[in-house]
Parts: sequence; C-alpha cells; structure tokens
Amino acid sequence: MAKVSKRFKGIQEKVEDRLYGFGEGVALAKELATAKFDESIELHVRLGVDPRHADQQVRSTVVLPHGTGRTKRVLVIAGGEKVKEAEDAGADFVGGEDMVAKIEGGWLDFDAVIATPDVMKVVGKLGKVLGPRGLMPSAKTNTVTFDVAAAIAEIKAGRVEFRVDKTGITHNAVGKASFSKEQLEENAATLLRAILKARPSAVKGQYVKSLTVSSTMGVGISVDPNLAQKEVSGE
Repeated sequence: MAKVSKRFKGIQEKVEDRLYGFGEGVALAKELATAKFDESIELHVRLGVDPRHADQQVRSTVVLPHGTGRTKRVLVIAGGEKVKEAEDAGADFVGGEDMVAKIEGGWLDFDAVIATPDVMKVVGKLGKVLGPRGLMPSAKTNTVTFDVAAAIAEIKAGRVEFRVDKTGITHNAVGKASFSKEQLEENAATLLRAILKARPSAVKGQYVKSLTVSSTMGVGISVDPNLAQKEVSGE
C-alpha cells in the first residue's frame, strides 16, 4: 500500500464529500496547491459523448484571457515566404522537410505545431508520432493555416486545445496556482463555455456528466456540473 504524505493527507482532509460551486472549487484548488513549485490548476470535464463515433468527437481551441502561465515553444512547418513570416512572428522553430525528418528522428522539443496547407502532404507522415501526443496540425484547431502569424500569436497568448480522450474526458490546465482566484476562475469559465459551445449535435441527454478541479499535486475537487453551467453562462 502506497504511503500517503502528511501534506497530501492534510489536503484530503480539507476537501468535503460534496459537490462544490464552480468558483468555490477553483478557489479551493488554488488554496490546496502547497507543493514546492508553482502547480498548474486543472479542469477535467467528463462528457456524455461516445468518442468512438466521429459525430461525437469534441475538439477545438480557445484563448484563455490570462494565459496558462507557460510559454509554449511553437514549431512552424512551411515553405517560401511563410518561413520568414513565421520567424518574424516569433516562432521558436521554423523549417520544412528538414523539420519533418528531424521529428522522424525522435526530436520532440516543442509544444505546438503549425503547418501551412501546402506542406501537409509531407507533414501527414508524422501522424503516428504527433497524433497520440495531440500535436498533429489540424484545420479544426487552426494549426493548418496560411495565416501563420495569427496562429503563432494566439498560441503564445494562451490558446489551448481541448479534446476528449477515449473515455470521453477533457483535461486542461487553466493557469498556475500563483494566479489570482479571479484569473483562474475567468480562465476556467472561458474553457468551460468553449466546451459547452462545442457540443456535437449528435449528443442526446446530459452533455456535461461531471467536473473536477485539481492542482498538479492535489486531490480532485468535485464541482456541481449543473450549477457550474449556470455560473459560467451568467444565469
């Protein structure tokens, strides 16, 4: 049996066995982030979808108003004049087929990939490498585009991608414990609104099954999904 640290046991004792309000849950997650580093505050949303069906996939992006507290390293795969545009816009890495070959060789020191439509035939070879890591460029997430400058700016400003995993849950960081309660709540509300907006038309019945907020080294705090939806919609 794994040994529970005194710190973790103290955190567990502060979480009541009940459903919290949305803002209340976010504030508690921040309060309980007591590790020796700046923990991320995470929002986990279980949706009433079956990811095995294409018409029930949930995947999109949203720009968090206060960012995530982490600067993302952006790779742009392009050619021609788009290479200079990407460099001028602040991309961390820029290239064409040379970058594809580098990734095939095992290089993965980046957090986001943008590609122009004309190079996707080459980038497509990376599907098995980038796909499982959620890094494959896609028109749905605006990472396959000729407007590379705008895409880079959004990612650097705090754009995050949300997508359901095979169990129908989205997992996203909404900021750092060092953020104010107001910043964390606004980021979390922005993310939840985007997830609600992305509801597939094929989904019937209850869409948001459960909500959990936690810090990187903390415990899950259960949030009332119905109350949360009312809070973020201003009802």
